[in-house]
Amino acid sequence: MAEREFVDYSSVRDLLLDAIERRGEISYEQTMALQHAEWRASAGGHPAGIKVDPAVFSGLMKELSENEKLAQHPEICSKIAEVSPMTVAEMRVIIASKRIAMSTEEVEEIITIVRQHVL
Repeated sequence: MAEREFVDYSSVRDLLLDAIERRGEISYEQTMALQHAEWRASAGGHPAGIKVDPAVFSGLMKELSENEKLAQHPEICSKIAEVSPMTVAEMRVIIASKRIAMSTEEVEEIITIVRQHVL
């Protein structure tokens, strides 16, 4: 199976805008994805009100992937980098989908990493 690449919303937006430039048009589904990506890439569309740069997303993904418990779940690392949770409760919602067991201290360490990258 091919390895998946996780990208942030601003990268999706840029790829779709490039597709429009090259092809002159995109499909309805791609147009909807572009509108969503433009909204989420803006500070108004981010849950924490942060405009996240692709470099920030990549750096955060890399650091989260080095965490022992998150390393085997790149999709969770991507979601954390995308949402940038700032509370234990927000983080628990994300890691619950894969039933990743983390103590409150471990979750707070991840939140500290997120804050270092996005604030």
